[in-house]
Amino acid sequence: MADVGIKELLEAGVHFGHQTRRWNPKMRRFIHGERGGIYIIDLLKTQKLLADAQEFAGTVAHRGGVVLFVGTKKQARDGIKEIAESCGQPYVNHRWLGGLLTNFQTISNRIKRLHDLERYEAEGQLALLPTRERMAAQADLEKLRANLGGVKNMQRPPDAMFVIDLKVEEIAVKEARRLRIPIIGMVDTNCDPDGIDYVVPGNDDSIRSCVAITKAIGDVVAQGRGQFQAAEQARQQAEAEERARREAELRARKEAEEAAKAAAEQAAAAPTAPVAAPAAEATPTPAPESAPAAPAAQENPNG
Repeated sequence: MADVGIKELLEAGVHFGHQTRRWNPKMRRFIHGERGGIYIIDLLKTQKLLADAQEFAGTVAHRGGVVLFVGTKKQARDGIKEIAESCGQPYVNHRWLGGLLTNFQTISNRIKRLHDLERYEAEGQLALLPTRERMAAQADLEKLRANLGGVKNMQRPPDAMFVIDLKVEEIAVKEARRLRIPIIGMVDTNCDPDGIDYVVPGNDDSIRSCVAITKAIGDVVAQGRGQFQAAEQARQQAEAEERARREAELRARKEAEEAAKAAAEQAAAAPTAPVAAPAAEATPTPAPESAPAAPAAQENPNG
């Protein structure tokens, strides 16, 4: 995570607060001093609190969570859209529709209507309608794009919300707090920071200031999202390899069983050779009796 330097914050004019007569005393702890009737925000505190907010936003994205970017005032509108789209997150930069979070199911029906109208437009079906119906459908499409175009791919309420100007986005903040969705807020000296989980003191009336803070959050969200996608891809690849290994083992086992079965069937079908009768035992022929031996010649004693 790249820390935002004091010089960068100074160049963007983040330190300029509101006039001293238009301030909220609860922001006193974030104010460095006063110059020319304008409060000067303590950028050392802004830098530290922004780093905390970045760490949180990056963690949410690293887990695969969704960060909703909200900024409907003209100073924030373009930056919110560009940065949210660059990090693949939903955004609201035109008008907050009441119930976007607390009545998300109903809003989902309007989002579905937006998808349907965009599909009809892409397929050329709107052009085939009668003039009055075509104009009504086109007007509805443009209105839905303006109000819901940034959240048309949001499948559920977000895991966190980044908001610029708590006064302008009061309804959005109330809905997020009601659902206990953590809020990262860019808070100027005229706002009440109570109830904001991650306060980032800063000038919310300057385009450069709004872009600087929004980009700081968007960069870490993009980084965390990239890490999540890489880990998810590696996990899916490992699962695919394990699945292929198991399928190969199962296939080899099945083939071996089929081969053994075929061999057994072949052996059973082979003709049986006749068994030879045992050979009769030969009766031993008795040896002929020998003739009695002739008596030995008797020696003549007179010899």
